[in-house]
Amino acid sequence: MAKEFTWKGKTEEELKNMDMKEFMALTTSRPRRSLQRGFTEAQKALVKRISAGDNNVKTHCRDIVIIPQMIGKTIRVYNGKEFLPVMINAAMIGHYLGEFSPTRKGVTHSAAGIGATRSSKAISAR
Repeated sequence: MAKEFTWKGKTEEELKNMDMKEFMALTTSRPRRSLQRGFTEAQKALVKRISAGDNNVKTHCRDIVIIPQMIGKTIRVYNGKEFLPVMINAAMIGHYLGEFSPTRKGVTHSAAGIGATRSSKAISAR
């Protein structure tokens, strides 16, 4: 039998039924301060679309705190080039949406080309 996931002692169903005041009491200080200030207009529109039942929402709002109403939804977050799909699960609660849509790719290097090093001058360029 698999262990049931809990976030700060609350199950996934309890989290979904929780109101904002209770949720803010459980979060850490940085997201709590952000939630106490209130949502911006763009964030309000995003939350409204999510609570209306849209499952596949595109957004540029990377600075919104993931709240319990978002659990189970797919949100496509803009990373500067494309919208990356982010499946929200209970472990992501309290984090920011932008944390799950990286804006930078890792650098990958291939082999050195002809003329790139001193030793490559001895190789014929056929």
